Amino acid sequence: MAVQEHSTRPRRGSPYGRADTQLSGIASVRSQSTPYSAFSNRAGAPTLSVNARDAASAVREWLRSERLEARDVADQQAMLHLHVRYPPTKQGHVFNVVIPKNRNLVLIYSVTRVDNGQQKEMNSHSVNDPGEWEKWLHEIRIHLTQADLDWVLHVGKKQEGVPGPLQAFNLSRPVWFDGLTQNEFMHNMRHLWLTKLALIHKIKFGYGSGEGKPGPVDDWIAKKTQSRGNQPQTHSEPTEIHTDETGGFGRDFDPSEWA
Repeated sequence: MAVQEHSTRPRRGSPYGRADTQLSGIASVRSQSTPYSAFSNRAGAPTLSVNARDAASAVREWLRSERLEARDVADQQAMLHLHVRYPPTKQGHVFNVVIPKNRNLVLIYSVTRVDNGQQKEMNSHSVNDPGEWEKWLHEIRIHLTQADLDWVLHVGKKQEGVPGPLQAFNLSRPVWFDGLTQNEFMHNMRHLWLTKLALIHKIKFGYGSGEGKPGPVDDWIAKKTQSRGNQPQTHSEPTEIHTDETGGFGRDFDPSEWA
C-alpha cells in the first residue's frame, strides 16, 4: 500500500507575546463590533485574545495591501478559506489560507503533485539502486524537518520492499492568533514558498523536468474509493484541521482560472 508520511514535530504554543507587535497587527484592522480583549500572562506581559472574525479581517487586509490575489473557497469546516496566488507573478502557485472552526490559528498550506515523468524516473532509480533511492527520500525528510514546518509525503506503493516514487507533498505552517501579525503571516507564506521551491528544484535536478502533467497519487485514489463506500454521516462540530489535497493545490498558477 502507499505510504503517507507525516512530520513528527510536536505542535508548539505560540512563542509570540509582545504587545507592541500585536497592536500593530490585528488591532489596526479589528472589527468594531467584535473587539479583542487584553489580559496578562504569568510574566505580567500584556497579550491579546483575538477572535476568528478579527483574524479573518486582518488576513484579508494584509493580502490586499500586498496586492495578492485571493479567492474564497466554500468550506464548512472553516471560518475562512482562501486560495491565494503567491508569489504574485505568472509563475505563482496556489496557496491555501485557512482559519478552521474552533481553532485559534491561521493555517497556510500548499500541496504539490510530482510530475508523471519525474515519477517514472524515480521508479527507475528505485529499481536500479534501491539503497540510494531510500537515502534520497531520507534526505528529503530531514530537509523538511529542519525547515521548521509541518509536512506530509505521499510515497507510492512498495515494490519488493522498496518505497515507490514521491507522488505529492504537503507543506504547512500554523500561526496562532496571539502571534498573528502581518510580518509573521507574510514571512510564513514566504518560508513555505522557498522551502517548496527548493524541493521542486531538487526533484528537477535529479529527475528532469517531466512530461508536463501530474502523476498519480495512490493515497488519494484509495481515499476516493473508500469515501464512495461510506454511508453519509451526521457531522459534528469540527475539532481537527482538514485539508483537501485532491484539488491540485500548489500547481503552477493558471491565469484563465481567475478570469
